[in-house]
Parts: sequence; C-alpha cells; structure tokens
Amino acid sequence: MHVSITLSGIAFQPVNPATTVMGTTKGGWVYAGQRPCYEAKTPAFYTMEQPLTRNDVAKAMGEDNEDGNSTPMEALTSYDLSELAQTLMEKADFKAAVADLSGTWDIRALTHAEWLAARNQAVLTLEAGLTERLADGPASNHRGAMMDGRPRPNEVLGPAATQTAAIAVHPRNTTITAVASVPSDRPLPGVVARLALVPVRETPPKRVPDNTDMWRNVRSEAMWTTVLGIVPSFLIPVLRGMGDYATEGWVNLLFGGLCAGFFTGAIWRPRRPVLRYDDVEPSSTSVSQ
Repeated sequence: MHVSITLSGIAFQPVNPATTVMGTTKGGWVYAGQRPCYEAKTPAFYTMEQPLTRNDVAKAMGEDNEDGNSTPMEALTSYDLSELAQTLMEKADFKAAVADLSGTWDIRALTHAEWLAARNQAVLTLEAGLTERLADGPASNHRGAMMDGRPRPNEVLGPAATQTAAIAVHPRNTTITAVASVPSDRPLPGVVARLALVPVRETPPKRVPDNTDMWRNVRSEAMWTTVLGIVPSFLIPVLRGMGDYATEGWVNLLFGGLCAGFFTGAIWRPRRPVLRYDDVEPSSTSVSQ
C-alpha cells in the first residue's frame, strides 16, 4: 500500500498491516484500567492524516465553503460523523475506489488499535490538548476488547450507554495519550473527529477474555501483602529492640502491615504477561462493524 485514495476531496493515506501491543504489563492497581495487555492485529487500511475541518465537511457534503476554514472542526457529534461517512459511501468515487480493493470496505471513525497503528507508522497526527472520537464503545478496561481492531460495541448500561470512546492527547506532550469517553450526541470543545477507509472483518472476532484467574490473583496478592507489608511491620520493632511490642501490639502491627501491603499493591506488583493474538480462540459473539 503506497497510494493514497481521495474521496470527495478528502485524502486517505495508507496504513500497513500491524501488530500493536495495547495497554501495559505493569501490575499495580492504578494500571488496572490499562490491562490486560494484549496484541491487536489490524489489516491494511486508509486514514486521514488530520482531523476533519469545516472545509473537509463542506467538500464531502457538496457545499461551498467560503471561509476555507482549515482548523479541526469541534462541532461534530458521533452521529454527524456517521452521517458524513454514509454520504461519502453513496458517492461514485467511493464505489470506484473500493472496486479495486478486495473484500468489503467501510468508512467510519478509527478504533483505538487502528489509531495507534497509524500513529506508530507516522501516518496520522493529533495536536496537543485535543481529543478524538473513536469507533469503540466505552469500557473500564481491556477485557472484551477486539483483538483484530474492529470496533468494540457499547455494552455498558447507564449514562455511559450514550458515550463513545475517545483518545486524548496530553496538553504539552503529543507522545502521551489516554483513552477517555465523550457524549455521542453532542459536541464538546477540543473534541475532534476523523474518518478512515477500512476493510470489514468477515471472520468471527477474537476478544480479550472477560474472565480472569481470580484464585491466582488472590494468592499472589496475599503473598506480596505478607512479604512487603505484614513481615516488615513485625520485623521493624524486633530489630529496634521492641520485641515485646511485636506480641502485645500485634493487632496494630497487623493492621499497619495490611495498609502497607495495600499501598504497595497500588503502585507495584509483578508485571503481567502480554495476551498473544494467536493464543485466543475466535468468539461466537456476533459483533457488527
């Protein structure tokens, strides 16, 4: 893939197939929202280099844009983005472009895995302080995530049911990003969007397993709380010549050790393994694009 595709005046640049490691292997509780760490395999696709501008939207809709505004457009909702994508797919240049590509193709927002794959290949950029809408539904962690980069459905209840996932860039360092969520039905300041031309995944999806080895986690936490919290709590008074307190004040020492173990668990635990794409079986769950 070396040739860009232009649809209604909007250029889509090629992104090569990629395997992207998502999340972190750090074991501390503060990193729970970025686990499990897993491999996402994305196929070749095309994406815009920059977020949509008013000029882009005007050209796609066949309207005149007198001011020629080239700044990222912050007035788009997720529904506006879907409508714009549908408009592009109904035009003749889209049908001509996909006729030369194998399989079925779609225009939509990027998923988290696709966004990272494109950024790692220096195909797309996002200015510091901006947040970009994604095609994924919101989630508190990576369990249930799509390992082939297709959109993650919105499976949450309550207020988050009307949200969509987004990726936010640090206000000063563009290499630092975080996954967030934004309302699907209303625009927000600093929230932008872009479109991508992507192949529809026809095979059954591979999803990060929802279950975990709870008993193994409990055993590990009990061991590290004992080693890093309870044992030092009792050992310190003994080494300081206060052995009597180790027996008389054992309740206080046990409580202090548990607190110390809880604190260390928040910031450090052994690294977790990366969940490999080939180690997961396809899911029977039906997932739309």
